[in-house]
This record gives sequence, structure tokens and C-alpha cells, in this order.
Amino acid sequence: MPMIVVVTRNVEGRYRGFLSSIMLELAPGVYAHPRISAGVRSRIWQVLSDWHNQLHQGSIVMTWVDSAANGGLGLSTLGEPPKEIVSHNAMLLVRRALSETTSAV
Repeated sequence: MPMIVVVTRNVEGRYRGFLSSIMLELAPGVYAHPRISAGVRSRIWQVLSDWHNQLHQGSIVMTWVDSAANGGLGLSTLGEPPKEIVSHNAMLLVRRALSETTSAV
């Protein structure tokens, strides 16, 4: 049973109440639990997905240990994450767009 971490941003209070009832809130919008089974993780994600599909607000990222995934990290997102996460050579990387004011040196 691997650890999971959920990070929420700009979501309604119902998410905080739900996640706080099953996980430790480490910081505002950041939740963790050291031992959650894949089945429970799936049910938590289903609740979060259903609410997000109804409310269309904020963003949610869930991550967990997954030895079969790139970088050994399972990842699910809802909404607009602040950064784009891409897989490259069996690793997860963060890709950010270059601003138009950036010039080549």
C-alpha cells in the first residue's frame, strides 16, 4: 500500500472536508496518507473527478508510488495544472512554455 499525495488549488470547501476526513492535511491544499490501497485511491479519485466534472473549478493533482510508471510515480490530474508534466526517457519532467520576452543568448 503506497503513500499518496493530493494537491488542490482553487477548489471549493467540500474537497477540503472530504480529503481531511481520510488524509492528513500537511499544508493548505496538500494532503497525504502513508498507506492507501489502490482500490481506496481509485474511489477517492472517482469522488474528486465527479465533483470536478460538476463544478468545473480549480485543479487537483494526485500522485503515488507506481513501479510500473515512468519515474516510478503514478500521476493523475484534473483541471489546469500550473505546469505541464511530460514523460521522457522513462522519467517525468516539467515543461514550461518560453515567454515571448525570452531571447536566445
